[in-house]
Amino acid sequence: MKNIVITGTSRGIGFEMVSLFSELGHNVLALSRNETPVKAKNLKNVTTFSFDICEEKSMDKAIDFVEKSWGTVDILINNAGLLVNKPFEHLKVDEFTKIFQVNVFGVAELTRRLIPFMNKDGHVVNISSMGGIQGSMKFPGLAAYSSSKGALLTLTELLAEEYKESGPSFNALALGAVQTEMLQEAFPCYKAPVKAVEMAEYIVGFSLKGHKFYNGKIMQVSNSTP
Repeated sequence: MKNIVITGTSRGIGFEMVSLFSELGHNVLALSRNETPVKAKNLKNVTTFSFDICEEKSMDKAIDFVEKSWGTVDILINNAGLLVNKPFEHLKVDEFTKIFQVNVFGVAELTRRLIPFMNKDGHVVNISSMGGIQGSMKFPGLAAYSSSKGALLTLTELLAEEYKESGPSFNALALGAVQTEMLQEAFPCYKAPVKAVEMAEYIVGFSLKGHKFYNGKIMQVSNSTP
């Protein structure tokens, strides 16, 4: 039984991962601004409460739970993300900043605060995007989102180097298009080739075993170029 922290669990891939880990018998701390969907499932070994990755009080609450209830964390999946589809000329600085706060700064802070609870065998999995891969196909309207996901990939590589002796391991999954509510909101007419539960199954397996083979790696998880 492992202790697993997942962000962005109110819908989409994160929501599906909570159920999958619960079915496997692991302990899960499901963090999202909206805890109702996970609570409604009444899953075994799952704790959830409202969590805003941009707020210090939320960070304090999550760390307090880990310290008092678990003592250790085996896996951290940084899945929370914010996507805005808007022409660059109309993007305001506060919108750009908000996307980086969720997709980069919040991820960095939660990771920093949880590392003391993780050992050599721990695994941090950062959920990024094919849009953040250098040389991949880029799409108009995603300047803030894709650049933030690119920053997350570089952060992953740097942390893997910094903690390569003591652990945990750090890897990133650059996902292609997945049919989630977030994608639907940004691109209403687009239908992705992969369902949220299918991608969740892949991430669950990778998070449990991937660190045995990889550290500091960027894995492109796409059967196309989205």
